[in-house]
Amino acid sequence: MDFEEILAKCGNNGRYQFLLLALYGYLMVVVSMHYFSQNVISFVPDHWCYHEQLENRSFAEIEAIYSQFERPSCTRLEKIDEDGQNHTLSTERCNRWIYKYDFGYRSMNTELNWVCDEAYKPRVGQSLFFVGSVCGTLILGLLGDRIGRIKALILANWCGFLGDFSTIFANSLVSFSISRFVSGLAADGNSYLMYILILEYVSPSLRNVGLNTVLGSFYCLGLIGASWLAVWVGHWRIFLACSSFPLLLVTLFYFLVQESAQWLVTRNDIDGAIRRLHRVAKINRRQVADDDFRTFRSYCEQHYRKDVKEEQCQVKLLDMLKTPRMRSTAFKLLLIFIIITPCYNTIARNVEGLGISPFIMFSLNALTLPPSGYLQGLLQDRLGRKATAVSWMTITGLFAAAAGLVISQGSNQNVVLLVGLTLAARFGVSIADGASSQFSTELIPTSVRGRGVAVVHVAGFAASFLSPYILHLGTYFKPAPSIILGLLFLSGAYVCLLLPETRNKKLPMSLAEGEEFGRGEGIFDFLTNMLKGKSKETAVEMCTKEEDTLMTKPVQQ
Repeated sequence: MDFEEILAKCGNNGRYQFLLLALYGYLMVVVSMHYFSQNVISFVPDHWCYHEQLENRSFAEIEAIYSQFERPSCTRLEKIDEDGQNHTLSTERCNRWIYKYDFGYRSMNTELNWVCDEAYKPRVGQSLFFVGSVCGTLILGLLGDRIGRIKALILANWCGFLGDFSTIFANSLVSFSISRFVSGLAADGNSYLMYILILEYVSPSLRNVGLNTVLGSFYCLGLIGASWLAVWVGHWRIFLACSSFPLLLVTLFYFLVQESAQWLVTRNDIDGAIRRLHRVAKINRRQVADDDFRTFRSYCEQHYRKDVKEEQCQVKLLDMLKTPRMRSTAFKLLLIFIIITPCYNTIARNVEGLGISPFIMFSLNALTLPPSGYLQGLLQDRLGRKATAVSWMTITGLFAAAAGLVISQGSNQNVVLLVGLTLAARFGVSIADGASSQFSTELIPTSVRGRGVAVVHVAGFAASFLSPYILHLGTYFKPAPSIILGLLFLSGAYVCLLLPETRNKKLPMSLAEGEEFGRGEGIFDFLTNMLKGKSKETAVEMCTKEEDTLMTKPVQQ
């Protein structure tokens, strides 16, 4: 009796699994607020250099005066004529500004006057946030495979709290950069470790629709909450205080969530795995015979103990590269994340300069997540992981290329059209990113899953440094960013075609199982299996209905 079979007896679609999804929903709210707090605290409203003669002018009048100059936000005037046409430029640099606060919100950039010549300072801090995420993802992934998923998850969220809370007291570039680096240590590690845990404890059907619906819905709430919490409190320091403290509550997960039983088996702790499964069965109100657990123990001792003795202290992530099929899979997964992560970050963080308030754009972006998450789960359940990832990378790629063609015609001056294109791209990239993430996670064996997921996510974060340069190409050729994104998406779809399907299959636990996983499967076999699966599901449903009819007849008599 393997792990999937004993888990089915203990319950893989019961009260405990719904508890995991509820906790994951809470985690998505606080994680999304943490991840995008970088954007919220550094929003830059319209601004102009201060002059005493402008104190009683309206914003429209001030904008009209400065619009005559090449750099209206950074131009300092010596004298302003009453006719509004002839103004005397000052040779001194501007050191005080008039801000047109969006909804009255005062960001870090406006309080510290990090605009114009000092606009580079927030970018330095944001860069160190991503440097921290690279380091943190690697370290936490290693710890996840060494000390357990739960402990590493709690540590990650503590790093997020310390980083965000210390940012409140930052008044210089050095202090801001250090605090953002610490905050970045949590990015990604504070969510994917819980994601791995849920994948290992829930049924495939709940894993598809339930997990992705929860992810999209609660991530949406977090983004909307971050936007309007900032508007409500009105100040970036208060916003960080309010958004950082909920990260501490993740510590309670230690008492609510069972450590990964699959991971414990790979660590040669079969007794610990059985204890966790007993608790899962108790929460799900299932009665599991002792003989079933003895059979499971025998199976683990027969299939894993020998491998574990050899791998427990010696298995390394680099061991994935020692065998040809695992090596090929590893490089393909790296390539997928190198492609999809920059595309996601380029689209998801594009909320300024679109002609509407960034707070409203954040909310509109967030509203695309619940339907995209539900659709992703539904498609993965019906069509499979591979079909979903390939199809939506292709669709989003074609859409991005088409958007570039529209932009080249000058339609980017239309705010409604521009916002519509951005939202449609956000919807598509959410499905493509989520599908490829789950697909990749399932392909990595349990024994190195924490480290493996960490490495591919790090590769994606490292590649995300190219996102600003992709956007910068638009200054030379407007449709260039959209065309490049389109080509990247199509390339990612092709790489996904080369990987085996994971739908309705026993996921690999050891490196040996990972080497054999999907052997002999062709590139387009998933299409045939998808059609066969539909026929099989239809036949099973018909049989089930017939059985239900026969069982209900005696009751009716």
